[in-house]
Amino acid sequence: MTTSTAAVAADYKKNPFTLVYEGAITRNEPGKVNIHPVNYDLNGLKIAANVYTPANYDPKKKYAAIVVAHPNGGVKEQTSGLHAERLAELGYITIAMDAAYQGSSGGEPRSTDKPQFRIEDIHGAADFITHYPGVDAARLGLLGICGGGGYSLSAAKSDKRFKAVATLSMFNSGRVRRNGFEDSQLNTIQQRLKQASDARAQEKAGGQIPYSGDADMTDEQIAALPFEMYRQGYEYYWRTHAHPGSTFKYTTSSLLDLMRWDATDQIELIDQPLLMIAGSKADSLYMSEEAFAKATGAKDKELFKIDGATHIETYWVPQYVDATMKKLTAFYAKTL
Repeated sequence: MTTSTAAVAADYKKNPFTLVYEGAITRNEPGKVNIHPVNYDLNGLKIAANVYTPANYDPKKKYAAIVVAHPNGGVKEQTSGLHAERLAELGYITIAMDAAYQGSSGGEPRSTDKPQFRIEDIHGAADFITHYPGVDAARLGLLGICGGGGYSLSAAKSDKRFKAVATLSMFNSGRVRRNGFEDSQLNTIQQRLKQASDARAQEKAGGQIPYSGDADMTDEQIAALPFEMYRQGYEYYWRTHAHPGSTFKYTTSSLLDLMRWDATDQIELIDQPLLMIAGSKADSLYMSEEAFAKATGAKDKELFKIDGATHIETYWVPQYVDATMKKLTAFYAKTL
């Protein structure tokens, strides 16, 4: 294992809600934080989500609510669920949803990963949670993790129902799919666009659907990957926090949409309070720094670096999760 802090493998089969994060709810009890699996319609697709209600929840009272968007390839049972549960412990009603075409949500072909769909997922979660019993629609927050962070920035540009926006380990999916991680594939952009175009043609002709990003790697192959985020990412998603709904793969044709998109386009439209959190040792930190600098419309903004944390470690390492929660506690208390 290359992970610096040993992870405890969490078995989804041992949790009735198939949650894989440490300390997850195993049963609903009166007076405590409870979890409510829900389904709702979004543009004709069934979206699967978990709503977390705070201790002593009373639907006749009014609560602020927070939408939590999961990482690329992730599902609601992993880090987005962990953060949603921790925020519910602070008294918020929270929702962690599976993206359309992914996880337990509907949509074909499976593992389609297009920015416009991921952004619409966030708008759709706002539609649903603002009508949930007890939610004060005027106090709605947003937290996006990894790829969900980039899509949250995009959603918040125009969706002013969100009164406060936070990201954790923000990943600009468009920039990375276009330029490569750390801009390492600039010389193959046109070639990869051609592959994506060919993949769409094959898909629409009824052929086998081409996928990218999937590989069944040995521990040795994982250890040999060039970027720490990918090494630790494979460990997290395929070893320590594996879930059957979670996959790194996406339809190759999704790149037609991903490669022309960027999380920082028109980011100056965000005028809500903005908190961006990232690990000081994350090799993805450059994405949060760039977005933060470009977010000139947010007068109340902060970039907080968790000392010593890598990208994936912010998902689950207890001390780093605690550091995130400490910042989010103050941020949402002030803004919601």
